Amino acid sequence: MSSLTLALDAMGGDRGPAVVVAALSRALHSFPNVHFILIGDANELKPLLQQEKLFEHPRITLEHTDEVIEMTDKPGQCLRSKPKASMRIAIEAVADNRAQACVSAGNTGALMAIAYLKLKTIPGVIRPALVAPLPNQAGGQSFLLDLGANPVCDSDTLFQFGVMGSVLAREVAGIENPKVALLNMGEEEIKGHDTVRHAGQQLKASSHINYIGFIEGNDIFSGRADVIVCDGFSGNVALKSCEGMARLLFDNLQKSIKGHWLSRGLAWLLYKRFKKSWEWLNPDQYNGASLLGLRGVVMKSHGNASANAYFSAIRQAVAEASTQLPERIHDRVEAVLLDDK
Repeated sequence: MSSLTLALDAMGGDRGPAVVVAALSRALHSFPNVHFILIGDANELKPLLQQEKLFEHPRITLEHTDEVIEMTDKPGQCLRSKPKASMRIAIEAVADNRAQACVSAGNTGALMAIAYLKLKTIPGVIRPALVAPLPNQAGGQSFLLDLGANPVCDSDTLFQFGVMGSVLAREVAGIENPKVALLNMGEEEIKGHDTVRHAGQQLKASSHINYIGFIEGNDIFSGRADVIVCDGFSGNVALKSCEGMARLLFDNLQKSIKGHWLSRGLAWLLYKRFKKSWEWLNPDQYNGASLLGLRGVVMKSHGNASANAYFSAIRQAVAEASTQLPERIHDRVEAVLLDDK
């Protein structure tokens, strides 16, 4: 992998900069060719860097700012009132070509607004989409988009999400011919509203997309599709519902194990098997939602992310930047517009 630079918004997120610095420590060992611009309040960051033995590390550039975008700030106000916020400087580092990607666990609305303003969309792309990887029963991962950036979409936008998601699955996950599906209330072609049906017709007619039709919510994790396309409202509700169910199942499993000495003994005997399964399902390793369709890589970490989860977002950003994903999407969108429109 050639040398890359990532900009990290150290002040965004619910857990503060300690999580970011801990994740950075791991990333320095995992990605020896990556330089990091750490952006935030130097008075808070220097002691944390010293604690991790990273102070004056040759692959860390510390940029001080004491402006922070809070989770409660409105996106429009952030654009006007906080020009030196850590999130904004991180995005501007990508816009100015000082970094190839940025990562933030901060306010999602502000991140989207600033990224859209500073980076713009790839020529031909109508709207950027928020996309994240999810585990599937085939042992790999599927990509779900949109996750909330665009609550309402027309069919052309959904079609482009399919194009961009297909490029992401091929370039980052290494899937040769990604299977693309539309999330719908049924698999039959007559199901769903006009927008999703029309998008299905567009995807089916495109020679650039391996479109397999509609799938329902119970197939999101089945592995039938590598890319699952929907509007941001549906995607956000689906993702949050799945996260809630995962917590419910895990909590119930823990209570069942702790409830009887025999189950505790059995769990101890099967610890390695349980550990492997939990690591595969652990949401931390799937943390990191990319704003797809921009002229640069912008990665959104969960606001309440742990150090391990934030590291996963860094890892995803490195993967997208190293494959020059925005350029690949540009080439594919251009080809689709020429051939299919």
